[in-house]
Amino acid sequence: MTSRGTKYWDSGAIPLIAPDILGDIIAQVADVGVVISENGTILSVLVNPSNKAFSALERWENKDIRSILTIESVSKFESRLAEFLQGDTAVRPVELNHTDSKKHWESPVRYSFHRIGAGGAVLLLGRDLRPIAEMQQQLVEAQLSLERDYETQREYDTRFRVLMDNMTEATLFVSVQSGEIMEANSAAVSLLDRPVENLIGSQLSGCFEGRKRGDMVDSLSNQAISQLDKKTSAELRGNGPIVDIFPTLYRAAGERILLCRLVPHDNRKTRSDDISANLEGLYHYGPEAVVFTTEAGEVLSTNDAFLDLIDVAHDINVRGRSLSDYLQRGSVDFKVMVENAARAGRMRKYSTKLAGEYGSPRAVDISVTKLTAGVQTVFAFVLRDSSRAETTQPNQNPTSDESMRSVVELVGSATLKDIVAETTNVVEKMCIETAVGLTMNNRVAAAEMLGLSRQSLYVKLRKFDLLSRDTEDKN
Repeated sequence: MTSRGTKYWDSGAIPLIAPDILGDIIAQVADVGVVISENGTILSVLVNPSNKAFSALERWENKDIRSILTIESVSKFESRLAEFLQGDTAVRPVELNHTDSKKHWESPVRYSFHRIGAGGAVLLLGRDLRPIAEMQQQLVEAQLSLERDYETQREYDTRFRVLMDNMTEATLFVSVQSGEIMEANSAAVSLLDRPVENLIGSQLSGCFEGRKRGDMVDSLSNQAISQLDKKTSAELRGNGPIVDIFPTLYRAAGERILLCRLVPHDNRKTRSDDISANLEGLYHYGPEAVVFTTEAGEVLSTNDAFLDLIDVAHDINVRGRSLSDYLQRGSVDFKVMVENAARAGRMRKYSTKLAGEYGSPRAVDISVTKLTAGVQTVFAFVLRDSSRAETTQPNQNPTSDESMRSVVELVGSATLKDIVAETTNVVEKMCIETAVGLTMNNRVAAAEMLGLSRQSLYVKLRKFDLLSRDTEDKN
């Protein structure tokens, strides 16, 4: 209403609006406004200032609108323009794709048709459809991704079913939280003598005699966490056979699950020539300490005999640490053993001392073997306690002791320079004797251990009269 109480316009007629103001209104209402003649020539372009992507479209003026449309959009534009020029007032908006002359840029726009005067000019008000197109593309990609995930899940599910059905060992999947059996293969169904539909969802403890619901699952979980190679024996319900249960604990989708392998107790008896079982028994119950390490010295596994040597209660305290931490000379001892074993494949004997965190150093003889586990190199160390045998063995180097005594006797009768030279000879001779002994009289290996050439080693052997002694020992 005006100040006089009259309307601004009557009967819905809009009063005249200044051209510059009308242009601003059109630019604010739509993303782009295009004024064309009836034959399709672009007379004017109005771009929404907030839409910078259309700022370059102002160069369209005086061009045929068909030249900036894709091929499939030209026919749609001509059809919809013809309907509008024929006086059809219910012409629906049309979606057109704009492109540049080099076909490097493409933008979808939804246009509506409007008359703006008697001169035949037509106003096209356009709305940018790229945000909608991008959203649609994201939805399509999400749908395709879901389809791929479903296919992958179905593939893994099929693999799982085939693997379970073809396993000869009875296998169960048990929920730790509820104690219910989640999956069972055909071997488990046959061993437990129950239909699979009755087995799935039932309590694991209900399959065995005298087992409580919570206690059995907790016991198997603790056993799996301890990583000890032990089993749980249980009798099947209904005077069934005794089976050994080997649990493995893992987590899936936030739930802890037990993989239980059931082996009848009678089937655990192995043949006397089963080398895998024999070696496993030797490793666990043999008197020799055995340690497996990586190339860097990280302990992978060890038996109880080694734990006795270093006075450690559990192998968890050792795994992951370096073996050099328990050797008297640390990384020096480890490097000598590993380099010789890597070169020759094995090292028969290396004498050093071993000490734990609380015990006193103990003399040991170590043999090393290089193994290949897949693509990883592993070293196996066998350690023998030699501390008790040291007192019963004769002195291995009597000449070295005599040489040391002779050096001491030089004090007071020779200059310091002469004493140092004699001491150097004694130490050099002891080192050469030790290297030859460690390498089992392998001159090449002894020379490499000492950092000498083979020729230099022979010169020093002759110098200290060690060649003739080796010949006499062989005779």
